[in-house]
Amino acid sequence: MGNLLRILMNNDQPSSKASENFFVDFENVQPTESEERVWHLCKSVLDQATDIVMELQRYKGATEEIRMAISNPKIEELQEKAWMAVSPLVSKLKVFFEFSLELERVIPELLGELCSEDLSPREHLEQQQALFKQFAEILDFVLKFDDLKMTTPAVQNDFSYYRRTLNRRKMANEEEVQPGEEAVSNELANRMSLFYAQATPMLKALSDITDKFVTGNKELPVEQTTDCLSMMANICRVMIENPEYRSRIKDDTQLFCLRVMVGVIILYDHVHPVGAFAKTSGIEMKGCIKILKDQDHTNVESLLNALRYTTKHLQDDNTPRIIKSMLAD
Repeated sequence: MGNLLRILMNNDQPSSKASENFFVDFENVQPTESEERVWHLCKSVLDQATDIVMELQRYKGATEEIRMAISNPKIEELQEKAWMAVSPLVSKLKVFFEFSLELERVIPELLGELCSEDLSPREHLEQQQALFKQFAEILDFVLKFDDLKMTTPAVQNDFSYYRRTLNRRKMANEEEVQPGEEAVSNELANRMSLFYAQATPMLKALSDITDKFVTGNKELPVEQTTDCLSMMANICRVMIENPEYRSRIKDDTQLFCLRVMVGVIILYDHVHPVGAFAKTSGIEMKGCIKILKDQDHTNVESLLNALRYTTKHLQDDNTPRIIKSMLAD
């Protein structure tokens, strides 16, 4: 149990609360017997995450075929070529969307274990260490996916073209489309359209799932969930802030900690009524922003932009001016 979180009290670090001064061994943790059921449930989903990120990284789109088809609406050959190019791409987008539904299945189970009232947030993170890592991995995936989606405009363009063309082909009776022959059905396309219309679709999905978990478990105080999230953010900050802790982990794990820290902040900001930037949030926001700005710019600019542009409460009146100033630079 001590492999993941080792409580190392250090009174020389006044910026860190003692309860958040953990070393998190993200590189070596294994589930305990009590964690195994939910851990395996989450692992079956997380095993797909790397492939999805790689598929989105390689996503080229059908931009040229679509451009030619739109520019030459009467040339049937070009219309068919664009349709044949975009249909398999939409099948990939369907897989990405279905992954968000898988998250909807497992995240409530994960949150139920990490946020139950029988333990304090600190005790949860000490005793359910492998589940903490899995939640961190989900946040890491969400940030990677949404960053790629925002920088891959072909995703939205391809799907919009597919929907328009699907409807036109059906309305014009150009051909009889049999069930199963289309890349996605019209009903599913409508649901996918709502998903891909979001600038950060996976974050929106994760926020909605977390909101639903909180509101659906009325016997569980909201603070049990939000306090667990704020502690996660602060622990990840301390992991980088503390030279001793930082020296124990690889460079990739350091970046992982930073991404998770930012992911937790954004999620907290979307599910908490007053957000992550208010003084009452429990997240040491100045320290989190400072630790990001101390890193190599190329490694963290997307994370800073995520705080600037995908949070909900940054511009609220109760956000301290110093926080707005730090993120404005």
